[in-house]
Amino acid sequence: RQWQDSGLFCQGRIAINVSARQLDDPDFPGLISRVLEEAGVPSSCLELELTESVLMTDPQQVISILTELKELGFALAIDDFGTGYSSLAYLKRFPVDTLKIDQTFVREMLVEQNDRAIVATIVAMAQQLGLTTVAEGVEFEEQQQMLQELGCVLAQGFLFSRPEPADEFTRKRLIQRNQLEGNH
Repeated sequence: RQWQDSGLFCQGRIAINVSARQLDDPDFPGLISRVLEEAGVPSSCLELELTESVLMTDPQQVISILTELKELGFALAIDDFGTGYSSLAYLKRFPVDTLKIDQTFVREMLVEQNDRAIVATIVAMAQQLGLTTVAEGVEFEEQQQMLQELGCVLAQGFLFSRPEPADEFTRKRLIQRNQLEGNH
């Protein structure tokens, strides 16, 4: 909200990890909606990230809660995809927007044929399902290039930035970018 009030617009969404305990609460969609309303932040600015294991605790209840969250305007992502125990039958029923490819596959994909094949398969499957893919743990230009060749154009990792406090991110990424673009 502070970034919005300062006139600093951040492209994309802010991702928030959601725990199994939060998804166990049937009022979670209402709670998060009330918090955003109080903060004055639209749900379209946020992406809620859930791990495969969280999704599989009670798939029917999770589908209901995720559907409610989608109706409230949240984007939904499956984090660390490929490391959990999800069923492809459920994957097509979860109303998600994004699959985040776990870094364990990205890390060795330049030298391990099997990891490269898994990444390529996840990207192809996501494309067929109309989902976006994000590769996690990208540290080298060569990884980024291979991911682009495979059709995964979104990535996160140390190649781009290490985690940083909000004030440092504001100074380095938002204010400097706005100054370069001629915005104030």
